[in-house]
Amino acid sequence: MAEANLFLSKSDLAYAELRGRILSGSLSAGSRLAQYELAASLGMSITPLREAIRRLSSEGLVEVETHRDVRVSTMSSTEARQLFEVRLSLDPTAAGLAAERRTDADLDAMRAAVGRLLPVTRRWGEEALSAHRAFHRALYAASRNDVLIRLLDDLWDKSDRYRRLGLELPPGDGPRTRDLDDHHRLVDLVAARRSAEAADLMRTHVAHSLTATAISALEDREEHEEAGAGPAVAGGQG
Repeated sequence: MAEANLFLSKSDLAYAELRGRILSGSLSAGSRLAQYELAASLGMSITPLREAIRRLSSEGLVEVETHRDVRVSTMSSTEARQLFEVRLSLDPTAAGLAAERRTDADLDAMRAAVGRLLPVTRRWGEEALSAHRAFHRALYAASRNDVLIRLLDDLWDKSDRYRRLGLELPPGDGPRTRDLDDHHRLVDLVAARRSAEAADLMRTHVAHSLTATAISALEDREEHEEAGAGPAVAGGQG
């Protein structure tokens, strides 16, 4: 890590650190950023931190208010659904290309990743989320399309905050079993170079994923908020 940091400016380091904290939920949605405290904790002046904040603002991850107050962007069902809709288009495309272009090394990576999958529940928490994402990245990396990979990396980054909502939902053995079956079947289809079937299964997998259920839960919470029945969903799971 220290060697990598030699090639990054202080602004880059601040950006990477803050972005990671926001996406992981360490800095919760809706929370105010104490800029001088953050700068001190990162061992830098306020200037590179503010440069990092401008970059995060352009990505929609923070909101700059009056008097330079900065807050982590709130979570909304609208953004969650938009991210979900794009994933519903790009992930099947990547799966189809992976079936056409995968190498033996890609298959090894996918098989190793699928073997580490865990049910995405409160019990397994971050470990399950990380394993789930690692599998999907191994699969879409096999598409060998650098533009598509970068788009999906960014899409999954921004979806992470919403994916954590899934940890709040009831376990539901059916969806978890189906997810695991889908993942194993996807590896088989990619290995067999059955591109159309891999794309179709991925589309179905995304459409019936826990993310879709999490969006519905978020919409329900927002309706309760509007009705004055409870607080806004500012932080979700983090």
